[in-house]
Amino acid sequence: MTTSLPTPAQGSASPLGLRRVLDPPGVLPQAAWRLDPSPAIAPDEVRVRVDRLNLDAASYRQLRETYAGDPDKIRAAVLEIITTRGKMQNPVTGSGGMLTGTVEEVGPASPLGLEPGQRIATLVSLTLTPLLITDGLSRWDAQSEQIPCEGHAILFARSIAAVLPPDLPVPLSLAVMDVCGAPALTQRVVKHGATVLVIGAAGKSGSLSAAAARRAGASKVIGVVPAETEATLLREAAAGLVDEIVIADARDPVNLAAKVDKAGGPADVTVVCVDAAGCEGGAILSTTQGGTVIFFSMATSFSAAALGAEGLAADVTMLVGNGYVPGHAEFALDLLRSTASVRSLFERRIQE
Repeated sequence: MTTSLPTPAQGSASPLGLRRVLDPPGVLPQAAWRLDPSPAIAPDEVRVRVDRLNLDAASYRQLRETYAGDPDKIRAAVLEIITTRGKMQNPVTGSGGMLTGTVEEVGPASPLGLEPGQRIATLVSLTLTPLLITDGLSRWDAQSEQIPCEGHAILFARSIAAVLPPDLPVPLSLAVMDVCGAPALTQRVVKHGATVLVIGAAGKSGSLSAAAARRAGASKVIGVVPAETEATLLREAAAGLVDEIVIADARDPVNLAAKVDKAGGPADVTVVCVDAAGCEGGAILSTTQGGTVIFFSMATSFSAAALGAEGLAADVTMLVGNGYVPGHAEFALDLLRSTASVRSLFERRIQE
């Protein structure tokens, strides 16, 4: 059943978007159950005419599994979330995604440097972005994470957005920007000569993270994939991206660690880029003492990671990839342009 959003009490402009929070009061927009997506903007806000959403991988996987791939039910579920909550935040996974659109109106106090008519991608999550959809998602076949649509979204003073590059197709730019925090943080953490393990190396964030590790000077990059089909994709579409390919279920920690060890592990840095739950133990066990694990999956249980590391007596630093590193969009786009194997893999993924 669809629930209409009540009219909020008018408040002054807030760089954090607090005036848009409807329920419960006093929390940040990401933690709110409902936001106000009304089109009238505050002096420090920006309104964007939305043309495409990109659901995050964990959310899309959960929806497909829950509704057995039924496109009508998936479409209805996403529309219900947006209509009820005034934003796209999957109540099961807690995650959202991002969007592209055209700037419609810019408040006089907005610090984002945007201008009406610019085609942009938001680099903040849909979980905190006020969103209103007007076409019922009628053009989406629910077979892809990317959703063509009509509607509008609101950006705050503390939001992040990037003008879409003219040299790349919009679906390709969106796919890259959706995961651009992963390679930027990977590049920051990996030291010259390190052994790097990427769990989910044939995916979008995984392939970019592998390329970033290589650019940072990693001596060996090991890619973990769940099946031979994914390994074939790495070999054919992304030849040379990783040095070793391990086919293993990342949810089976002992088996994963054993296979990683045979491939040249354990790793100095492990990057988790899969959208399945239960990969924490395998990532920790595959990382050397004193190493680092970066979790980029919204399916990660951080309590399981912390308690798992304690239970394994694992001296590892665990980092939460929050999706933002200064310059992350430009860095990821440069990796795509300069690394033929990454671009080839992305183009294959978009066609699926």
